[in-house]
Amino acid sequence: MTTIAIAGFGKIARDQHLPALRDNRDFELTAIASRNATLEGVDNHQDLDALLSAVPALDAVALCTPPQVRYAQAVAAIEAGKHVLLEKPPGVSLSEVEDLVRRAKQQGVTLYATWHAREAAGVEKAREWLSTRRVTGVDIQWREDVRQWHPGQQWVWEPGGLGVFDPGINALSIVTRILPEAFFLREATLEVPENCQSPIGATLEFTDVHDTPIHADFDWRQTGPQTWQITVDTEDGKLVLDSGGSQLSINGERIIDGEDVEYAGLYRRFAELIRKGQSDVDVAPFRHVADAFLLGRRQSVEAFIE
Repeated sequence: MTTIAIAGFGKIARDQHLPALRDNRDFELTAIASRNATLEGVDNHQDLDALLSAVPALDAVALCTPPQVRYAQAVAAIEAGKHVLLEKPPGVSLSEVEDLVRRAKQQGVTLYATWHAREAAGVEKAREWLSTRRVTGVDIQWREDVRQWHPGQQWVWEPGGLGVFDPGINALSIVTRILPEAFFLREATLEVPENCQSPIGATLEFTDVHDTPIHADFDWRQTGPQTWQITVDTEDGKLVLDSGGSQLSINGERIIDGEDVEYAGLYRRFAELIRKGQSDVDVAPFRHVADAFLLGRRQSVEAFIE
């Protein structure tokens, strides 16, 4: 059994990582590193350096801290010989992530940059269906309430916090998985609150080698029911992934109506990578976000008030 620690015991770690680990027989959660939270029944430490010193026999670390501090933590864990799982996004820059790949290879440990939305129940079936079809258009609607999912978390508005791309990157992780052709950003508009550094809304226009229109609308101001939907038009009809990818419909027929299995899938994959001595670091979704910040026109909007 692989012993593992969680660094950063906030909402996502409590709601998703902890249940997934408790249900996975390949891992034993033995320690937590968190400034503001503890967990009964395991070793608790204020920071990752203290944890690594106190628990030298630890096998792996899941980094659930904000991306702005994740590089230094990942380096410390890798240099200590630990396998590392990175919550999304994998860092604050592509250069950081590339360096972590190099370091993990040198140390002979697994590095896994996770994209939990790819583990949603309908994603792989959607990829299979689209693999033999000509895509004629894509529409992505990813709208949610930041106050519900990131209450009081100022880091999301700072440089590196991504703003609305924190959820929007989930949509991009699905689309980069299911579409049979690579696609590229052509233009974007980023709506940035006057008191923040990161956008609260974004519209993006992509295309591929066939000039297929791919539109994305990300918004962090939606109240009430949340919208996580991807619609793909093809020459053989319409495919819709809804509820973040857990529901799949093709030509109006519901094919899959799945449960929330995303983080269970991540830890199955992490265990497999460790057994095989491999890493999995796909930066395609992150690259599209970087392109949006490079090409996007910034539009100032009213201040965000928590």
